[in-house]
Amino acid sequence: MSIPGSSGLLNAVGKRDMKFFSNRYVLALTGAAGIGGFLFGYDTGVISGALLYIRDEFPAVRDNYFLQETIVSMALVGAMLGAAGGGWINDAYGRKKSTLLADLMFALGSLVMCAAGGPYILILGRLLVGLGVGIASVTAPVYIAEAAPSEIRGGLVSTNVLMITGGQFFSYLINLGFTEVPGTWRWMLGVAAVPAIVQFVLMLFLPESPRWLYWKDEKAQAIAVLEKIYDSDRLEEEVELLASSSMHEFQSDNTASYLDVFKSKELRLAFFAGAGLQAFQQFTGINTVMYYSPTIVQMAGFTSNKLALLLSLIVAAMNAAGTIVGIYLIDRCGRRRLALTSLCGVVISLVILAMAFILQSSSSLCTAAANGTCQGALGWFAVAGLALYIAFFSPGMGPVPWAVNSEIYPEAYRGMCGGMSATVNWISNLIVAQTFLSIVGLVGTGLTFLIIAGIGVLAFIFVALYVPETKGLTFEQVEQLWKERAWGSRGNCQSLLGSTA
Repeated sequence: MSIPGSSGLLNAVGKRDMKFFSNRYVLALTGAAGIGGFLFGYDTGVISGALLYIRDEFPAVRDNYFLQETIVSMALVGAMLGAAGGGWINDAYGRKKSTLLADLMFALGSLVMCAAGGPYILILGRLLVGLGVGIASVTAPVYIAEAAPSEIRGGLVSTNVLMITGGQFFSYLINLGFTEVPGTWRWMLGVAAVPAIVQFVLMLFLPESPRWLYWKDEKAQAIAVLEKIYDSDRLEEEVELLASSSMHEFQSDNTASYLDVFKSKELRLAFFAGAGLQAFQQFTGINTVMYYSPTIVQMAGFTSNKLALLLSLIVAAMNAAGTIVGIYLIDRCGRRRLALTSLCGVVISLVILAMAFILQSSSSLCTAAANGTCQGALGWFAVAGLALYIAFFSPGMGPVPWAVNSEIYPEAYRGMCGGMSATVNWISNLIVAQTFLSIVGLVGTGLTFLIIAGIGVLAFIFVALYVPETKGLTFEQVEQLWKERAWGSRGNCQSLLGSTA
């Protein structure tokens, strides 16, 4: 069976018309896998509010920015390690077992944090939770993408991002709800064990990814799963595509190594695009906002812990709502256009946010204002900039990097490359989380946000130059796209694994 070149891609895509809500089985798989995304969001978001009360309980933390940053960022160290190993675990043992392992890490880490008697045990718990986050960040998008029809794949993978932002919103809600409860931060951090246990039980009854099964020569099981997704006519087409792709993989001895990613020109281009998207997602500031939004709100002049959490809850709700918009748009407008539009708004909103802090720090502008009216107005201006940032970021640069990375790599390298690019995400995330407060202390809040805005401009240029459109393409068509990018008209004659620069 021939795989269409770029000239035939749109025609092939036009014949596919499955709708987002037309198959409940696919939605059920997406929802169950998305609990990993929910835990990802909850465990990365909950620390923003818990940190306010951890500082109150532990004097050693209260006056030590480095220790505060370490409590926040140790989960990112774990996530970095989990993502790096999670790609290999996914390819060797499957998406299902990887999810079960992530759930064990989530539950154990949550219980350790809940019982922590000091900041260093708390840091250990954050490391364990981070391992679960890292594995889940690789596994959930790939599991969903491999079960999803190509024409709705972007929306379904973006549903996992909705679960991430929903988890962040829920963490803020939990933070607000436990403000008056004894042991405030312990409840905030410990409650994450519950959804981890729920997902573990659900996954025991769900199938392995059909593409992974087919790749591992479990063809009968793979087809049994595909029969629940496609009608008979479409099923035949999908099986033929799988057979064609798998034949190519087996001709390469069904082996994959990390060195192949850098030896193969096609893989190198794909990884550069995917990893670049993941890095820019973080360096344009999203998790700076999500981890430190209560702190940012307090920097803007709202000193009450409860008010800071309430305003941050609104920001988190906008993040989740914006992701829903992204789910609607990603398979209609396309990944590339959505990312470029998102980045334009991100840069504008970061400039607004920066100017609010710069003006607020200029005391001469407000000396004539009675009762701090000017400072209060600028504080609300900063909150508006924060909200505008989320409104632009969440539909585009939130879901697009995860969607693109779930679909741009060939089967034999999907877990491995997905893990590598997710590791880039977490390394970037760690750098941002570990340095944000220190940079603010060094150059000021306003200039810090101006620096992030400059990175947003670089991100726009990167996407415009290096990220292709993959809307509606099958995995096989995406593979052909990279061959043509690497070799031009010779792409039809080049082997993905045999080609080296």
